Amino acid sequence: MPRKITLATTSLAGCFGCHMSLLDIDLVLLDLVDHVEILRSPLTDIKTFNRQVDVGLIEGGVCNDENLHVLREFRKNCNILVSVGECAIMGGLPALRNDVPLQECLSEAYLNGPTVSNPQHVIPHDPHLPKILDRIYPCHELVKVDVFLPGCPPPAKAFFELIASVLEGKNFQLSRAATRFD
Repeated sequence: MPRKITLATTSLAGCFGCHMSLLDIDLVLLDLVDHVEILRSPLTDIKTFNRQVDVGLIEGGVCNDENLHVLREFRKNCNILVSVGECAIMGGLPALRNDVPLQECLSEAYLNGPTVSNPQHVIPHDPHLPKILDRIYPCHELVKVDVFLPGCPPPAKAFFELIASVLEGKNFQLSRAATRFD
């Protein structure tokens, strides 16, 4: 692994399972310390990010205008953008609401659901909260994505293979062994 690369991660509408899987590469993380500089991740707690990086890992789908803004800004700063996990690639479990119109979803959640207690009979709308989009979008429908790392979550070995291929200057090819669970 001849060179050092910069890496950033962020999460949109997801569960952070993909980030947890990345941490599952265990002691290999120590081997990568000399070769990878992590500039943004949940571990670094950096709120603003405007530095160019070699690789950006994006987890989660896009469900609101804040997610959309984060995704577009993140894309601008990543030479290689990787959609990580099923939520980023296909919308994942949050996309189950895509078959129901947004207003119907909100009505069920805040007005008509069997456990709803809402005496004012109002759907909350606070201008300080992100605006919910009409559906959950996979990242590649909104920005250019260079690499897809499938799985829910992708196995730790897949993250290592991805990082190793970038370090070696090779095109990433996910091995069958990295996504085989039997």
